[in-house]
Amino acid sequence: MKKSKNIVCFGGGNIVPKMLLEPLKKYPVKITGVASMFDSGGSTGQLRKDFNVLPAGDIIRHLIALSEAPKWKKELFSLRFGNEKFAGGHIGHRFGTVFISLMEYVSKDFKKSLEIIKDFLEIKNHQVLPVTIDNAQLVAVLENGKIIVGEDEIDVPKKHNPKLKIKNIYSKPKTKVFPETKKAIAKADLIVFGPGDLYSSIIPCLLPQGMKDDFKKTKAKKVLIVNKMTKTGETNDFSVLDFANEIEKYMGSKLDYVIYDNSVIDKKEIKEKRKKCPELLDVVKIDEDLDKKKFIGKKLLAKSGPTFYNRNKLIKILLSL
Repeated sequence: MKKSKNIVCFGGGNIVPKMLLEPLKKYPVKITGVASMFDSGGSTGQLRKDFNVLPAGDIIRHLIALSEAPKWKKELFSLRFGNEKFAGGHIGHRFGTVFISLMEYVSKDFKKSLEIIKDFLEIKNHQVLPVTIDNAQLVAVLENGKIIVGEDEIDVPKKHNPKLKIKNIYSKPKTKVFPETKKAIAKADLIVFGPGDLYSSIIPCLLPQGMKDDFKKTKAKKVLIVNKMTKTGETNDFSVLDFANEIEKYMGSKLDYVIYDNSVIDKKEIKEKRKKCPELLDVVKIDEDLDKKKFIGKKLLAKSGPTFYNRNKLIKILLSL
């Protein structure tokens, strides 16, 4: 019998679960979603401060995306309740985030809490893992030497000049890779980074100690999916090559493939995108003379739907690699 391919997807936020995890479930592959564990804003950040628990917002989104449970269970875990207002326009807490946070608070065991929720959400053939279970904050060093502490301030600059570029990013204190995540990297056939926020979602997954060695040892093909648009405070004026270079810098090894969109967007459409997401700036520049064996440019934009890129097109490209 043909062995199922193991695909490991790194990234947080809403994008990776919707764009990769949900559509990949339809194919005969084994999926591991690896979530960043450095959130410090919104409902997740509030729970983190109030109960001294790990930030579980991203991992809950991964769990819901890979769930095989009835619709009501997924809707329950996605449900927001309460009237408390958080930065980014969110109102109330997400039930799933509160549930896992309070379970960890009572049991003092995040791993055990995660296993219980996996069973409840009926995740059968796939798995969701934290990149680390060490409690730490993201720290960014700006081009002028200023230090920014906290994922929320890196994600949506409120106290610093968003035009200043990020020169370096690290965690404080240092963290170790979650053991099961190490195993997933070792067994992977394909490792996918992004799309998503570069410094507040994707690169945080590369920061735990030992991660560079894990990426050097794995036989998996390593693929980056580049965002279509740049984001204020994180990727101002970035090109496709800039995204790839930053991932390789923190990964400590080379990417095998870089997928990017080469569609032309008119100014009107860019304005519409900015209305929906004010943090977006402009289209990511496409560098000249990119190595066509490594850099794969395709028309990926979705005409409609929940994601920026056409999910089916993207998945077919990934599976062909």
